[in-house]
Amino acid sequence: MPRAMVLSTVRIIGIDPGLRRTGWGLIACQGTRLSHIADGLILSDQALSLAERLVQLREQLAKVIAEWQPDEAAVEETFVNTDARATLKLGQARGIALLVPAEAGIMVAEYAPNQVKKTVVGAGHAEKEQIHHMVKVLLPRAQPKSADAADALAVAICHAHHRGAQSLAKRLARS
Repeated sequence: MPRAMVLSTVRIIGIDPGLRRTGWGLIACQGTRLSHIADGLILSDQALSLAERLVQLREQLAKVIAEWQPDEAAVEETFVNTDARATLKLGQARGIALLVPAEAGIMVAEYAPNQVKKTVVGAGHAEKEQIHHMVKVLLPRAQPKSADAADALAVAICHAHHRGAQSLAKRLARS
């Protein structure tokens, strides 16, 4: 009788960066099976300077990483809107979201918002309500604490579905 394959469990943190509100969501991935572990929201104090707010984001995200010990991270790419100033600030928060897991030695993948939507809902232009509904379908025990946390869980789900291709692409790029 063939030995049963033992699938290892990978903990994936999804991060939906924002200067005011950064959502995070942690899932476990074992083969094709996904399960919710935790989610939350990181807030920065709007009364502080931009630099101080970035420090707040960095410190709080580092605490989340240290507490939950993810194996891999996925960050949503910046959505460019008509307000260039807001887009630049979002980009700076996104830099923190990329930096903190990388500093902890965690592989970081990046996904465009349309790719996250297409992976989770099946349509690249899905509405937020559709995304949040599918997050609850795919992770039945999840009760995201905010829309940003639900978005972060969607980013983690997207990575769970694409992580094999990401890993292969990185290995091929190194050879």
